[in-house]
Amino acid sequence: MPRETGTKLVAQNRKARHDYHIGDVYEAGLVLTGTEVKTLRAGRATIAEAYATVDEHGEAWLINANIPEYEFGTWRNHSARRTRKLLLHRKEILKLSRAIDDSGRTLIPLSLYFKDGYAKVEIAVATGKKDWDKRHAIAERDAKREMQRALAHKNKYNAR
Repeated sequence: MPRETGTKLVAQNRKARHDYHIGDVYEAGLVLTGTEVKTLRAGRATIAEAYATVDEHGEAWLINANIPEYEFGTWRNHSARRTRKLLLHRKEILKLSRAIDDSGRTLIPLSLYFKDGYAKVEIAVATGKKDWDKRHAIAERDAKREMQRALAHKNKYNAR
C-alpha cells in the first residue's frame, strides 16, 4: 500500500488568533494510541480548550485536547481528554521552557493535522490579549472590509 502524502487538517483553534498575540510557532508530533489515530482520521477532535506545558523532566505535554473515544472501539478504548506527549527536539523544548517562564506567556495549539501520514500539532508561544486589543483588532478588520467594499463598488461602476 502506498504511503500517504500531503496534509489533512483535522482540527483548528480559530479563537487562538483572536484571544492571543501569537509568537513563535513550532510543529510537534504526538504520541497517540491506535484508537486515537482512527478517531483523528475520521476528523473528530477539538483543541479549543487545550494548552501545552513543559514539565520538570524536560518533556512537553498537550493537555485538555479532546479526541473522542473511537466509536467502534472495545474496552481498550482511550480516554477522551487524556494528557498526550508532544515530540519535539531537545533544543526546541528548552526554548519553549524559557519562553513560558516569562510571565503572561503560554503554549497553545493552533491546529491538529496529518502530515505525510503522521499526526502533528502546531503549537505557538502566545500572550493573552486585553479586551481593548480585541476591540482594536475588530475595528481594524471592519475598516479594511469597508475599504475593500468601496474599492469594489468604485471599480464596478468605473468599468462601465
